[in-house]
Amino acid sequence: MAEKGRGRRDWDPALEKPEWAMSRRERENARRRREGLRSLPPRWPWVLMALVLAGTGAWWYYQRYVVPTLPVAEIVTDAAPDGPAERVMQVNPYEYEVIAPQRLQQVVRVTGTLQPAQQSQIATQVSGRIEDVTVRPGDRVADGDILVQIDVEQLRLQLDLQRSTQAATQSQLTLAEAQLERVRALVERGVATTSDLDSAETSVVGLRAQVSALSDQVSAAELNLDQATVRAPFAGVVSGRSVDAGQFVSTGTPLLSIVDLSTVELVAQAPVSAGAQLAVGQTVEVTVDGLAGQTFTGDVVRINPIATQGARTIPVYVAIANPRAVLLGGMFAIGEVVIHEAEDALAVPPDALREDRDGLHVLVVADGRAERRAVTRGANWRGRLVQITEGLAPGETVITAALPEIAPGDAVELVE
Repeated sequence: MAEKGRGRRDWDPALEKPEWAMSRRERENARRRREGLRSLPPRWPWVLMALVLAGTGAWWYYQRYVVPTLPVAEIVTDAAPDGPAERVMQVNPYEYEVIAPQRLQQVVRVTGTLQPAQQSQIATQVSGRIEDVTVRPGDRVADGDILVQIDVEQLRLQLDLQRSTQAATQSQLTLAEAQLERVRALVERGVATTSDLDSAETSVVGLRAQVSALSDQVSAAELNLDQATVRAPFAGVVSGRSVDAGQFVSTGTPLLSIVDLSTVELVAQAPVSAGAQLAVGQTVEVTVDGLAGQTFTGDVVRINPIATQGARTIPVYVAIANPRAVLLGGMFAIGEVVIHEAEDALAVPPDALREDRDGLHVLVVADGRAERRAVTRGANWRGRLVQITEGLAPGETVITAALPEIAPGDAVELVE
């Protein structure tokens, strides 16, 4: 009975929570207090002890198994007997570079579109009905291939007529020349007068002129007959066709378009401020939309002497060899015109340069330590490179990244 009394010593039913707001443990303790039993002991000491034991075990496991496998940026080495251990800073492969001579370039950027260096719009030179069209857009043709054939029947008739007229006039000329010789003989003997001679000579001159004119007409008829067969003026690709068989065409009607893609021309625009630096013959490296990873080499062949009005740009024409015909007319391209080059030069990225009160310098890694090396910079070059004219030698290792935590004299390890 005394055991039951201890559980009810300070219990006041009026201060107890309503049963709906109690947890399972609180409802159990309320029941025990009503029955005069002791309340259940609190659980937090055991929970606290379990957390302490779990934390101790996790710390031991981390120190014993995890820490030895972690990559560290600072490695303790060469501990002094009476001072703290020295830290060695690790430098990743993309944060340093072994300096080597290279060719540096300065470029002017130009943009534009490609077009065939040679293209032709073929039109008919005679009138007539089209008998056959032998090619379609996209077909490749060789120089002299037949493209279009126009009906030649009427042209042959015209040629035959001109030839017949020429032959008849030639016969008249032969007769007139014979008569002229007879008149001359009669005049020499005094039988004929000089007026008869003049008349005969005039007749011969007139017939000779007619024969010459008819000869030209025959040549024109022969040319028309030959031009009824339309041939390719050069090797290339058919890019357009505007007629079909059976269609009647007159002189000057467009028939086909042919382009030669063996060489294309970049019609580009350059900043007017760079006009004085451009010259015919300069090398251009060209990249084309749709042909990622490929670079083409061309040459500046012409430079327009007048800037485009309102655009502040200068038209520049670049010839590009296209033996595989991968470059097509209308493609957008970007070119870099090489205006200056420096051979066997040393250069570093801008982030490698540091400056303090003693001047410009870089950090060179030698014998495991960072050394301050005063340098003299030159011009900026393509690829975000700064030329170093003095202070560096080929084969030296330079920290090229901006790493302010590394100072001259620090121990450095280069990560391979």
